Amino acid sequence: MEKFTFFYRSQSPFSQWYPSVFIVDGLEFNCAEQYMMFKKAELFGDEEAGSKIVQAPTPREQKARGRSVRGFDQSLWEANCRQFVYDGNYAKFTQNPNLLKHLLKTKGTTLVEASPTDTIWGVGLAENDARIRNRKSWRGTNWLGEILTKLREDVLQKEE
Repeated sequence: MEKFTFFYRSQSPFSQWYPSVFIVDGLEFNCAEQYMMFKKAELFGDEEAGSKIVQAPTPREQKARGRSVRGFDQSLWEANCRQFVYDGNYAKFTQNPNLLKHLLKTKGTTLVEASPTDTIWGVGLAENDARIRNRKSWRGTNWLGEILTKLREDVLQKEE
């Protein structure tokens, strides 16, 4: 029987919005959402949006500025966004040992974003919904949970 670690909201260290400073290519980010939105702007060549995203202090503002990226193409985004989320979270967890401990404690489980409203990054179900305990009942893809699960396994493999 598959075991799950459910998470939701910015209080969870697994959230894209969880406050965590990390540096990638000389740029400092304050959460994984900021990194993801910056990479979105970079992918579509919108330097102005990228600059505004880096300057935005909160994930809510970063996401809003990411939505205004010029030249957005859904298929190009979908071909790249999961790698961006993996890379940002790799930096977040490997540069913050206390967060890495939280991630490694989930060993043996699949991480699941228990968002009742997000059917792309989450499963479209709340943690208290009985359907969440059966992968076949999920209404969403759980991209974030799958990425974090893979990241944890990759880190564990490197440690061996």
